[in-house]
Amino acid sequence: MRSEKVTFEGTQGKLAARLDLPEGRPRVYALFAHCFTCSKDVFAASRISAGLAELGIATLRFDFTGLGASDGEFANTNFSSNIDDLLKAVSFMRDNYEAPKLMIGHSLGGAAVLAAAGGIEEVEGVATVGAPFDPEHIRHHFEDHIETIAKNGEAEVTIGGRPFRVKKQFLDDIAGHDQKERIANLKKPLLVFHSPLDQIVGVENAGNIFAAAKHPKSFISLDKADHLLSAKEDAAYVSQVIVSWARRYVKGLENPELKSRFKPNDDHTIVAEAGTGKFTQTVNSGGHILIADEPESYGGDNRGPSPYGYLLSGLVRAHP
Repeated sequence: MRSEKVTFEGTQGKLAARLDLPEGRPRVYALFAHCFTCSKDVFAASRISAGLAELGIATLRFDFTGLGASDGEFANTNFSSNIDDLLKAVSFMRDNYEAPKLMIGHSLGGAAVLAAAGGIEEVEGVATVGAPFDPEHIRHHFEDHIETIAKNGEAEVTIGGRPFRVKKQFLDDIAGHDQKERIANLKKPLLVFHSPLDQIVGVENAGNIFAAAKHPKSFISLDKADHLLSAKEDAAYVSQVIVSWARRYVKGLENPELKSRFKPNDDHTIVAEAGTGKFTQTVNSGGHILIADEPESYGGDNRGPSPYGYLLSGLVRAHP
């Protein structure tokens, strides 16, 4: 995987971004939206994007206005400006690479993706990770300052150990979005990730998102993960599941060499280079798609069993 620094015009100046690219030619492009007051370099954003790139999906992650290395003042932003930043990112990708076919959002970034994706024709799949059902959910960060904000028009609040200036316009804005209606009219395949142990955004939010959405929709429990996906294996799991799920809906993710000419249970097997990694191959055996690789100790990426591992599995299955 390789990563390139890029910038593009946002709502208040330049937005800083990174484009994580696979070693070979990208199969499709994706856009990732980070969590509230986070940045493109937070673990969840960087690790999920890197995982997608390793599996052939070029992924753009960027800092929302007023955060990270992007221009602008956070105090002058709101949920609506986040949506605008996402649309600017889509336009940048469309003009310079290709429009994203996948949009992924973490926490409030997931809510912004749900708000924006329905109007983007090229998007063929949407995934959220620990997203609130309603952007007004983040109001709890400011509960102790609501009176001050109402009286003075703004207040300094501490979020994640860092000070942020929040204006009344921010609170007014997050109260003015009909997210249920947007989700109901998304008209895109939706994949919802959430941890039942999430202490920041409760798992009931995932239930509300899922209930509001139309099919096709899927829910994946992140088991013991925390809200920020601090454990590396949790982010890796998310990226792997996104790719497996998206193969069903996103044109270009399927390997052309593996578009099966055979019906399930056919005896034929096709093996083709996956297009990522040094030894990674995709195997179509009787309509069943498998991944083969070599362990890291042999120079592989360990994305699947080795040929020897498959052989041993076959022998064990044949002679239990």
